[in-house]
Amino acid sequence: MEFEGQYLEFDEYEELGGSLDETPFNILEFEARKKIDERTQGRLKKIEELPQEVKMCMFALINTINGYTKAYQESNNKNIASESVGSYSVNYVSGSQIREIIKSKSIELDYVIRNYLYGVVVNGEHILYLGVK
Repeated sequence: MEFEGQYLEFDEYEELGGSLDETPFNILEFEARKKIDERTQGRLKKIEELPQEVKMCMFALINTINGYTKAYQESNNKNIASESVGSYSVNYVSGSQIREIIKSKSIELDYVIRNYLYGVVVNGEHILYLGVK
C-alpha cells in the first residue's frame, strides 16, 4: 500500500530515533496526520516544505498514539486492570475505564499538537488559527 502526502517520512522518523517498523509507522503516521489536519483545518496539505515543528509534532504524536494503542490492546485482550499474588485478586477493566483511556488519549494528542504547533506560521497564517478573517 502506498502512503502519499506524509508529513514525516519513515527515514526521517528513524533519524529521530523511532523504533517502529515501516508498516506500523505508516499506519500511525496516517492517524497522526489526520489529527493535525483536523486541528489545522487542512492548512498543511498543500505545503511543499513543512516546518521543522510539524515533523517534530508528528514524531511525538506517533509515539503517543503507539503508547495508547499498546495500552488499549493489552487492556482489551486481557480485560485485566490489576492483579495481585498474595490472596490472589484480579480486577477487570470496565467500560468506563476504557472510555477514560480514550478521553485521555484525545486530551494528550491535542496537548502535543498545541505544544509543537502554537505560533507556527505558514503562508502568513497561524496554522492553529480557528477564528474568522
